[in-house]
Amino acid sequence: MKQFIYVISFVLLAVFSVRSFAADVAAGETKSTNCVACHGANGNSTNTAYPSLAAQTPLYIYYQLLQFREGRRTNALMNSFAEKLSDDDMQDIGAYFSAQKFVANESKIDEAKIVAGKTVAAKNHCASCHMPNYSGQNHIPRLAGLHADYLLTHLRGFKTGARQDIDGTMASSAQPLSEKDMVDVAGYLASLK
Repeated sequence: MKQFIYVISFVLLAVFSVRSFAADVAAGETKSTNCVACHGANGNSTNTAYPSLAAQTPLYIYYQLLQFREGRRTNALMNSFAEKLSDDDMQDIGAYFSAQKFVANESKIDEAKIVAGKTVAAKNHCASCHMPNYSGQNHIPRLAGLHADYLLTHLRGFKTGARQDIDGTMASSAQPLSEKDMVDVAGYLASLK
């Protein structure tokens, strides 16, 4: 019951705080100067532990920053950064990164893993939320081309409960996945351009 109340409260907070989502890309560039240390120039991460934010959906970025600010997601660096952000700041940062050109990672992924991962993703209907090309939509993130290590870490976190999500959809989706399934799906998604 407590989780249900949290979800309803968070959704209402997010809906009312987004307003018209009239964000300022130029202001977002200025506000995101600290982000490049982990997320890379123009939001293209070269560190496999951190996601690229370039071309990510702006609403997804906003919601993640909101979760970090409210303590619903925990990461010492992100919580410290997000606690100082206003709703307008988060919208501007989301708009800036969303407007950047995504540069896919160049990691080499075994073809067998890609084929197996595509099968697992299809069987589990991952594209029904993340879109057929895994570009994301609204508050659902783009997964195509993200680092396999990052994706795998978060799939494992959803499965164990270490990684929170807003409504439990990813936690439920990760439950039937084996370790091999998660490795394969992460590899498949990372291979997409």
